[in-house]
Amino acid sequence: MRGLYTLAIRLYATAVRTAALGGNDKAKLWVNGRKQWPEGNADPAPWVWFHAASLGEFEQGRPLIEALKKQYPDLKVSLTFFSPSGYEIRKNYPLADEVLYLPIDTPKNARQWVKRHRFVATFFIKYEFWFNYMNALAEEGIPLYYISLILKPKQFFFRWYGGWFRKQLKAVTHFFVQDDRTLDLLHSIHLDNATRCGDTRFDRVADIAQQTKHFPEIEAFISHRNCIIAGSSWPPDERLLLPYLETLPEDYCMIIAPHDISETHIRQLTERLDNYQLYTEIHPERQTKILVLNTIGMLSQLYQYARFVYIGGGFGVNIHNIQEPVTFGCPVVFGPKYESFKEAVDLVNLAGAFTIKSQDELNKIFDRLISDEAFYRRASETCKNYLESQLGATQIILQKITSTFSF
Repeated sequence: MRGLYTLAIRLYATAVRTAALGGNDKAKLWVNGRKQWPEGNADPAPWVWFHAASLGEFEQGRPLIEALKKQYPDLKVSLTFFSPSGYEIRKNYPLADEVLYLPIDTPKNARQWVKRHRFVATFFIKYEFWFNYMNALAEEGIPLYYISLILKPKQFFFRWYGGWFRKQLKAVTHFFVQDDRTLDLLHSIHLDNATRCGDTRFDRVADIAQQTKHFPEIEAFISHRNCIIAGSSWPPDERLLLPYLETLPEDYCMIIAPHDISETHIRQLTERLDNYQLYTEIHPERQTKILVLNTIGMLSQLYQYARFVYIGGGFGVNIHNIQEPVTFGCPVVFGPKYESFKEAVDLVNLAGAFTIKSQDELNKIFDRLISDEAFYRRASETCKNYLESQLGATQIILQKITSTFSF
């Protein structure tokens, strides 16, 4: 079975290489980033290895990296990514001693990788299951922890044919899971080395909220108006948002932060807008209804200015991160694809977040969040209370792992 798994990995890598040859830019980054990886060294210092699929998973691991570095300043960190969208943005992360693409998961790569440094622990984030690496870690006696893990009943671990996959989970030292369902699923396959502690990313976004900085040009744009922020919007989201702008009250403005900030998409978006300006060309004295954020790195901080927020992606594969606006007590609206995110499901059930499927539904919830002050305040307080209830996962993990190994 391991041979079949490794074959599937090799076929996937071949498919990506083919896409790279065909001109796919993301595939080129994926391939080129894995052509060479540095050899290990004889450094006697202890290392920990954190692996994240992409940027979102990195943000879940980040609070634990920072906590470990604070408690153990001499500890070295190896950080790997599967996806270019994570690596390219965080390749210069200052708390990591090396940031690399994860070499493809073959037995040879795995054996070589785990011997590169004196690894004292490994952390896989959320749902990164790489079975050859897991096996190599177990053979070397290196503790493996899963953090912010979410599992679903339809995954192969819980199917009739999942015996080999279930066996691989025995390589895991401890599972730190987000919810009771994941805990129950692990128990159903006789894995009791698990702790429910929630999502570490809440600790990260709460920290961001405590360290907010001011943006004078944004404050001048908003002036004395209320602000709606549309974060990480895609074209299907924008097709609903733009018609609503025609009815936006005079004491409201909107910041649109597209997921795609390429020149082509920004042009396509602004061609359909009136009374707007781009962030890179902002004139604080100019009063417009719309600001288009055509840069990255600011959005998580800008939610401090929002009355409520629309999060994009829900008409595609899945919504983007809602934890950042929730941290500031912003009610959140999004499309119908959200059920992969526990916090989105929870907040929809609690009426702190609202899902829509049509223009009419967007219009109604926007109108109510604008005009019904009692409704808005209940939703905002729900978001604040939910955030408070989710904090502390990082400390739970830190206490548990530092009792099982030492540096």
